[in-house]
Amino acid sequence: MAVLPLRTLGDPVLRTPAQEVPALDARIVQLVEDMYQTMDAAGGIGLAAPQIGVGLRIFTFDAAGSRGAVINPELSLTGPIGPTPREPSRPAEGENLLREGCLSVDGVYSPVDRSQTVVLTGTTPEGAAVHVEAAGLLAACFQHEVDHLDGRLFIDRLTGEDRRHAMRALREPSAGGKGPQRRAAGAGPESRHDAGSGSSFFAGPRT
Repeated sequence: MAVLPLRTLGDPVLRTPAQEVPALDARIVQLVEDMYQTMDAAGGIGLAAPQIGVGLRIFTFDAAGSRGAVINPELSLTGPIGPTPREPSRPAEGENLLREGCLSVDGVYSPVDRSQTVVLTGTTPEGAAVHVEAAGLLAACFQHEVDHLDGRLFIDRLTGEDRRHAMRALREPSAGGKGPQRRAAGAGPESRHDAGSGSSFFAGPRT
């Protein structure tokens, strides 16, 4: 297993829709193991293959007590659209919404309108069928990762003041828009404590 460099905002691979995995083999199994290692080293709750420069439809996740990898995922949005509520067991002063962030976009966190429930299907690296009904944090994590596979970043979904705030943050010298297009997975503050069980994804953690 290996911890791989993360691609960051400005790298074309993040804007290129990923290709379906044509067949499961030892190379895919090894890639998934490397993705787990990279996600864990970054303190993330999710990681999509394009974030390590691989244009295949694969993501790993470790959120809300669930951990796994999905090959060629399909997502059905089954709930109302709106910001994801923060889990009651994870209160924060003055906040009741999760703020998404991203391992590939440093320094930006914001609530994002997402379907509150989803159904995820696909296959595991071993070829078993995946069928998961998810809500809350896990549903948002799945949507965030599938967006990556479609060449979309969470900042693309922001509107109004949230988008203006994100654009201002990206103009800061330390933000992802000014940094290198690759960085070590362990670089930066990758706390998972606000995300429940973990993607470098919300209010500190991100995917």
